[in-house]
Amino acid sequence: MRASPHLTFDGQCRAAFPAYQRILGGEITTMLTYGESALSSQVDAQWHGRIVHATLVVDDIELTGVDMLPPNYVRPQGFFVTLTFDALDKARVVFKALSEQGEVHLPFGGTFWSPGFGVVTDRFGTPWEINTAS
Repeated sequence: MRASPHLTFDGQCRAAFPAYQRILGGEITTMLTYGESALSSQVDAQWHGRIVHATLVVDDIELTGVDMLPPNYVRPQGFFVTLTFDALDKARVVFKALSEQGEVHLPFGGTFWSPGFGVVTDRFGTPWEINTAS
């Protein structure tokens, strides 16, 4: 079995995925707009530039995303995307990058289970937990 976080956005998917690629690495394999998709005739033309499906593949993780159409967008809640790194320095760099223009809920630092852990909601509204393997 494989789990793939599917992130939702309010028109920011096109900006979020290149930012995530810059921060995490990997390859964007899909960036499909509503206008380019089979849904184009069913979606108002004003939304054709929004992303219906994006994929970022990083190692064995696949992040997918979508721009929800109004009024269906709801700010993400009730979950975190948790990334666990072997290297403390790498985790710190990722946390710092995701924190830019975001909201830090728990600053990155040592805990009883990890030498580095922090919680942030990035500027796109995605909640992250950044962890370091002990």
